[in-house]
Amino acid sequence: MPTRGTLGVLAVTGLLGSARAESDSQTDLLGPREVAVGEAMRGGATGSSAIGLNPAGLPLNRELVFEGGYGYRGSDSASIVGVSACDSTNPMPGCFFYDYASASPEIGGASGSRTTHVAGIALSRLFVPRVLIGATTKYYSFKSDLMGETSASGFVFDLGATVRVTEMVNLGVSAQNLWASEESPEFPRAIGWGFHARPIPILALGFDMKWKLEGEDRKARYGGGAELVLRSGNSLEVPIRAGGLRDGDTDTTYLSGGLGLAGLRWGLDIAARRRVVGGDETMVMASMRFFGPRMASPGLGFE
Repeated sequence: MPTRGTLGVLAVTGLLGSARAESDSQTDLLGPREVAVGEAMRGGATGSSAIGLNPAGLPLNRELVFEGGYGYRGSDSASIVGVSACDSTNPMPGCFFYDYASASPEIGGASGSRTTHVAGIALSRLFVPRVLIGATTKYYSFKSDLMGETSASGFVFDLGATVRVTEMVNLGVSAQNLWASEESPEFPRAIGWGFHARPIPILALGFDMKWKLEGEDRKARYGGGAELVLRSGNSLEVPIRAGGLRDGDTDTTYLSGGLGLAGLRWGLDIAARRRVVGGDETMVMASMRFFGPRMASPGLGFE
């Protein structure tokens, strides 16, 4: 599942306003594939999925991908546009990415606006056989005219590791915003883990949990999901995705789903997520991928 890219507009879950006012952060760099399966890809994140979940997963496949997309949520007119490019065909796989998010929420009867720019690079490599490590460096600029929110900018850093237990099962752990040149509540420190399993080639299952490391509310955010890939001949795939997500901090629950269509040189993904407990908002997103060279996925030894 590859990256965001330079051709098109990118969809990520960063649509959802401030973490203090909403259940999701405007700075979560997730795309439609991750959202559709309840964000449960920390153990198998590749391409652009690795940017927001676990940079260590980049070497799990070998391909060059450009991706772009757009997402929208009507409740606060939140939208995000972004681009990225990931290359895992070299000895040190990496991604370049940029995201722009904006929202116009109403909090306490007062309306305002907030915008976020995030740009950076994610890198990973094989540490020892079956163990991958990765890191992401992000520069952010957050601006808001809402009461109680402070504009800020600076660098933040993520770390991650992926363990290939078997050919079918991966475990992943990652820490987001672990170090910051300027701390901001919009980029809280958090740590998460997850597993990703592929019992048969056309079916993937995942489960993830995540906790904030600061602030008053530190209940878990956890989700799970599945992806079934239908194939037409040797050149066309149709992934069907579904998942659920529970956020203990805000006492909210979501159901999500999505579809994809992928050929040898391109891919299209769409997803929607509906809050079913704690509100009734809906988010929609879509992304387009363009592939360069693609090689067979590496084995456990990564020879």
